[in-house]
Amino acid sequence: MGRPVAVIVFALALAGTTARGQTVGEATPQKGSTEFQVWTGGGHSIANGAGNTGTWNVGVRYGWVLTDARGPRFLRGRFECVVDAVPGYVIFQPRGAVYGVGINPLGLKWNFDTGRRVAPYFDMDGGLLLTSSNVPSGISRVNFASGPGVGANFGHGKAHWSLEVRWLHISDAGLTPDNPGINILEARVGLGWFHHKE
Repeated sequence: MGRPVAVIVFALALAGTTARGQTVGEATPQKGSTEFQVWTGGGHSIANGAGNTGTWNVGVRYGWVLTDARGPRFLRGRFECVVDAVPGYVIFQPRGAVYGVGINPLGLKWNFDTGRRVAPYFDMDGGLLLTSSNVPSGISRVNFASGPGVGANFGHGKAHWSLEVRWLHISDAGLTPDNPGINILEARVGLGWFHHKE
């Protein structure tokens, strides 16, 4: 599994470098902007579903800002469509660590327009998670990971940091008769760039 993960990370890093070479960096998103972000997160299981389980993951995000700022004053923001590749996934179960990879092909993100260096956002995404052993133990190696997240971007020149709290649900969506699922409360941190074509 190590070699495919390295190839994926290298290809995504190369794609991000190429995109940056063709665009101008921005501190805040604008319609027509793209976002490239590297993130990592971890958390632990909460109520309902399988317990005593932790996660750590690392991924890259690419997004497209589709709208100008719109909405009433306190909800005013821009809509963004995002894709996440998750080449590093570790799930810590009572029987030991399980390794996996994931892809979230469709995420929906609302970037609130504060006009300041701190800009909150809300997003919802989901996708496929493939693991080296069954998750939860004895259930399935093919799962889906989805859930909402709330966070904030902290502008710093052309780059921005993000801090986020996410509720993550991991489940095989009924592919097996027994489907307890896992609910994870996860914290994430990311470093990203918004870019707009010249």
